[in-house]
Amino acid sequence: MNNISFSPVSSIMQPAKITGQAAGSAAEGQKSFASMLKQSIDNINSSQLQSDVMTEKLARGEDVGLHEVMIASQKASITMQAALEVRNKVIEAYQETMRMQV
Repeated sequence: MNNISFSPVSSIMQPAKITGQAAGSAAEGQKSFASMLKQSIDNINSSQLQSDVMTEKLARGEDVGLHEVMIASQKASITMQAALEVRNKVIEAYQETMRMQV
């Protein structure tokens, strides 16, 4: 009768530890998502700028091949289209989440 088990008390304390860990990883996830998003936008911007520079060089008559300009232009176009598709999917997922009944 003197043997009191404290194992149920420790199992009650376990969710508090898990919640604290999840909050810490959520903050890390937001930072990594923000850095990934910034990196992607910078990548899109650099490909657009490279395409513009190549087009200007071709227009000025500098030594740059037409095929190089077209490749840079298509690369910029494809990266922009991919970014727009990702944006559309994120908006679609958000709208679907908002339509859910609680």
